[in-house]
Amino acid sequence: MPWQHWSAERLGVALAVLAALGFSFKAIFVKLAYAAAPVDAVTLLSLRMVFSLPVFLWVGFVASRSAPPLTRNDWAMLVALGLLGYYGASILDFLGLQYISAGLERLILFTYPTLTLLIGVLFMGKSLSRGEVVSLLLSYAGIGLAFAHDLDTMGETTSVLIGAAFVFASSLSYALYLAGSGPAIARLGAARFTALAMLVSTLATQVHFLATQPLSALLQPLPVYAYGAAMALFSTVLPVFMQSAAIRRIGSGKAVLIGTLGPMLTILFGWWLLSEPISAAQLAGAMLVLAGVLLASRR
Repeated sequence: MPWQHWSAERLGVALAVLAALGFSFKAIFVKLAYAAAPVDAVTLLSLRMVFSLPVFLWVGFVASRSAPPLTRNDWAMLVALGLLGYYGASILDFLGLQYISAGLERLILFTYPTLTLLIGVLFMGKSLSRGEVVSLLLSYAGIGLAFAHDLDTMGETTSVLIGAAFVFASSLSYALYLAGSGPAIARLGAARFTALAMLVSTLATQVHFLATQPLSALLQPLPVYAYGAAMALFSTVLPVFMQSAAIRRIGSGKAVLIGTLGPMLTILFGWWLLSEPISAAQLAGAMLVLAGVLLASRR
């Protein structure tokens, strides 16, 4: 295989690009599933998590075999972060995608580094530097431009506001998850923590589904199953491990830099596969958001 002869840095860059591609396609798969059948957000998320489950069960088993047993505090931390991460952030994101374009969704989600900065200021006694203030202003000015684009093209102010609120809440939930995951990863290891947090998220998703939907909701047309499986494999399992492998080879700074391709890829695929219009305001907004995220990530 050609990549067996690549340097560690070249392989890391390729893995980071593939991870960004996979993450950027999540919103596209969700939109395609919504277009294929009247499936609700909870059922679609349930399918995504069930299809992802075997991989994370295996990784969790392998990573835990020789590791010390979890304490009560470890379990409490895993439950809290699992509820915030791939359950809370995902269900809010899926709900938001019922109302707004994939491009706007990805740009709002990409504000999580700036939200992580604000969490540090509000709850951890940190202060904002001048550069971090600039990063916040750039990010939210860009969101404003992309928001105006969706209002102009969709023409339904209430729907865009509802969708944007759901996705912003998703970004906030993910930022809280990231803020708490550092100590958890340091204690449990990246693979073990990721797998166990995903198992908590999967359990929470299934409880939510059983509490709110009849079992007959799982009877969906074949395209919905296909998009759910594709989302699980190409936008969950593979990019999670590709990103971790890329960070090991090129460091988190370069991985974050390459990850900023994500919103632009989502806008492009939304135009190509979903016929979502692209405007100069949306592209300008995307560039402002990416500039703000890069400033926040560098610091």
